[in-house]
Amino acid sequence: MCRKSLLLIVVLMGSAVSVFAKNTAQSSQSVAVVTLVPTAAQEEAAKYISQSLRQNHYRKIAVNDSLSQQIFNRYIDNLDGAKSYFVASEVESLRKIYGNRLDDEFLSGKSTSGFAIYNFFLKRAKEKMRFMKATADTIHFNFSVHDVLDIERKSDPWPADRRQLADVWRKELKYQWLNLKYSGEQSKTIRESLEKSFINRLNLLNRQKPDDAFQAYTYALTTSFDPHTSYFSPAEYENFQIDMSRSLEGIGAKLQTEGEYTVVNEIIPGGPAYKGNVLKKGDKIIAVGQGRTAEMADVSGLRINDVVKLIRGKKGTIVRLKVYPASQSGRGPAKIVQLQREKIDLEEQAAKKSILQQNGQKIGVITIPSFYLDFEGQQQNTGNYTSTTRDVTRILNELNAEHVEGVVIDLRDNGGGSLEEAVNVTGLFIAAGPVVQISNSTGGKMVLRDEDRQVLYSGPLAVLVNRYSASASEIFAAAIQDYGRGLIIGERTFGKGTVQSIIKLERPFSFFVKKPELGQIKLTIAKFYRISGGSTQHKGVMPDIIMPSMIDTSAVGEDTYSSSLPWSTISRSFYRPTAEVTTEDISVLRQKQQERSSKNRQYQAYLSDLNTLHQIRKRKNVMLQDSSFKAEIETIKKIEGQWGQDQDSTKTLHKDLLLNQSAAVVSDLVELKAVQRQTVTRVVPSLN
Repeated sequence: MCRKSLLLIVVLMGSAVSVFAKNTAQSSQSVAVVTLVPTAAQEEAAKYISQSLRQNHYRKIAVNDSLSQQIFNRYIDNLDGAKSYFVASEVESLRKIYGNRLDDEFLSGKSTSGFAIYNFFLKRAKEKMRFMKATADTIHFNFSVHDVLDIERKSDPWPADRRQLADVWRKELKYQWLNLKYSGEQSKTIRESLEKSFINRLNLLNRQKPDDAFQAYTYALTTSFDPHTSYFSPAEYENFQIDMSRSLEGIGAKLQTEGEYTVVNEIIPGGPAYKGNVLKKGDKIIAVGQGRTAEMADVSGLRINDVVKLIRGKKGTIVRLKVYPASQSGRGPAKIVQLQREKIDLEEQAAKKSILQQNGQKIGVITIPSFYLDFEGQQQNTGNYTSTTRDVTRILNELNAEHVEGVVIDLRDNGGGSLEEAVNVTGLFIAAGPVVQISNSTGGKMVLRDEDRQVLYSGPLAVLVNRYSASASEIFAAAIQDYGRGLIIGERTFGKGTVQSIIKLERPFSFFVKKPELGQIKLTIAKFYRISGGSTQHKGVMPDIIMPSMIDTSAVGEDTYSSSLPWSTISRSFYRPTAEVTTEDISVLRQKQQERSSKNRQYQAYLSDLNTLHQIRKRKNVMLQDSSFKAEIETIKKIEGQWGQDQDSTKTLHKDLLLNQSAAVVSDLVELKAVQRQTVTRVVPSLN
């Protein structure tokens, strides 16, 4: 680090705190400051990360001051997204020194500035924790006065000075107090819980290692290319491999880091979290407890590897998670979720069928939780390997034998999986033809096709999707829509239309000398396109008939990432639409659905509650008055309890409601096609 950089850090760290409240100054006792510096292995890894991004990433970005500022902004936002550590002058001082330096260091494979910024962040974070602990020990809040906390502060300016910053901290503390109160804790235990939490956070900050700084900085660097590109340290890659194998005895959930939180990124079909329906994608895990009664450990700010170690365990044992539910958009009290660790049940991952009765018609439902494939079994040609295509083929044969008159493919919450399986399952519903196009970074194009002309099911079809339907699910839905083979029902899908590959970072001739491994980099290398030419990236697949879910769509989806690749088009692939569902058909079916749903009291009640929840989520602030806070929490709990989102629910009522509505639409489609066939039959004789 140059002397100029060191001087700035010293000046920033030495800012006066005399403007703080008395207990703030008392809490800012001097402690030994450990300056983190990159290890030799990290310095090597940084060079190979830079090389991989510049040479192999799909997006070719000019390495200049513009990229440097993007990395800087993303890094600062990642470290202080809530704008509760830095003040405005500090951010600008950091920007002047490092804002145009990061591109030069990126080219040379260095992370010096990244570590300098992280060290300053640690200093400020420790100051905050000492303030919060000291204040929690003594303060007595008045919950009857008007007080407001902005809980979505990304677009807000940083506090102008330390007084404003201290005011933000006080409001955050008041908010945490209310959260604990409405989680059932008493005033005495609330004070103890908060104090313990801040001590744990402070201890965690004091135990930070070079790995923490390197991971934080490289994450800002890689995600400046696109949100799905990331670096794995050797330890993190080991966890990634375990997650991908899905053979681990645990709770069946993939986790990721967002700011200081560990967030549920995927619920694995067949796992305890999936079967219990108590943990949701997007939930923030803030504490972990072993067994039914052991004290819960605060994991806010903890590195993800350490959180994973706490959650994993032997089959049959209990783990408790304290979470901020995604459905509440960060509002309201935390919930305690209890799960029994198990080995993932592969049978639970398989596609399943059911039959619904609608207007005297049998409507078959095929639920596909993911596009799965036993790659090893396929390669060894065992003959009985697991695959989505095999299971859906069997189910379709059974539904055909039961003479169903229509079929719904339920892809809600299906985050994707095997591309090959998405193509093959599409082929069960269409004659031979293209299914998806793939474009690489050099402009090369590949078309994946269904080569089998056999159509296993040719009747009325609908695909039910939601905001969590992504990747392979979007490929299937887009192909069905482009061919006019069926209806898409639900809400806009996630919009992930990119392909990633994992590359091991290796030294040349590394087999001669034994050195520490450098890790892996997951790179975006290609982009999916529909056969009609548009990408599924960013925009996702738009439904023909909209049925909203309870997902907070403003916080979920590819378009919520600032660095996501844009929507684009390429040339259309040659294909012959089946036109079994035309634009005219869709218009008629929308009208029928609107008329039917307007008379359905349960559906209208659902839409009303959903609108109430949407209005709460849309507010950027929360009232810190007891009565207002309580009223909002009770409203959220009532809605979640009514529609199956609370932790005691054994099934999700709103999902059943939307599935029944979708089956009714398919029933309308059955009747519409019957009328059209009768019309053709009547017309044809008159032409002879």
